Amino acid sequence: MTLVQTLISGLLLGGIYSLISMGLNLILGVVRIVNFAHGELLMIAMYISFLFYTTMGLDPYISAILVIICLFLLGVVTQRFMIQPILDTPASTKIFATLGLSIALQNLALMTLSANHFSVKTSYQTEVINIGELAISVPRLVAFCTAIAVAVILYLFLQKTMTGKAIRAVAMQRHAAFLMGINVKRIYLLAFGIGSGLVGLAGAMLMPIYSVYPTIGTSFVLISFVVVVLGGMGSMFGAFFGGLIIGVVEALSGVIFDPGLKEAVYFVIFIMVLLVRPSGIFSLGKGAEEVGLK
Repeated sequence: MTLVQTLISGLLLGGIYSLISMGLNLILGVVRIVNFAHGELLMIAMYISFLFYTTMGLDPYISAILVIICLFLLGVVTQRFMIQPILDTPASTKIFATLGLSIALQNLALMTLSANHFSVKTSYQTEVINIGELAISVPRLVAFCTAIAVAVILYLFLQKTMTGKAIRAVAMQRHAAFLMGINVKRIYLLAFGIGSGLVGLAGAMLMPIYSVYPTIGTSFVLISFVVVVLGGMGSMFGAFFGGLIIGVVEALSGVIFDPGLKEAVYFVIFIMVLLVRPSGIFSLGKGAEEVGLK
């Protein structure tokens, strides 16, 4: 029974990782930029959710749509005025730009909001669903179900809509997409905005579970990169299942070995997967299909 409880806890934790990673995966797969400020976007989303809670009394789940809109707009502005001008520069320039943005946002939060931890108090915050001897956290279950819904909606959007097909085309081959009449710059804005909006949703879902502080993004962004590469760059379901795998591995390693070794365990698995399948578990593995958002 302890093993089953651990697996459930790991899956629910993995749902949180999946929710954060899917936005990062979309940006990486389409815009082809490693956004080191992704964790800080999560931090901003959590602060905005907390602000709505303290000033307007809005439950984080209710204010989620407002947080998504705020982060979508922030993502569009970031892409237009910071990322767009450096898209054709060397990869090191892009890395330093997003890393610099990450450091700037962290320090801005420290200056304006202090290093204190802020949290919300809701009626369901500590509630659990008991099934026999098993206990399921309600907020984590909500985050897990949200991750499933996001993965399905993103898949349908990318596969069934003209805009989604345009995003996939740009991800596969931006020059060919441009020749076919697709406005590549507009697609980049949309992809970065959607990716940022998804991390906004993740921030709202996390507020009933975690407190927010200026460096909380650092706690999640490294895991998100592991999830994205493990699942396969550009694969939404890869990001979803990659998050579940990391969540289960983290939970099991904390029980079998030692909680302090959980990061070492999933990094070992991460390296082993890269050695066997560098494109990721759920990637098709070659050519344009690797970033085809399949």
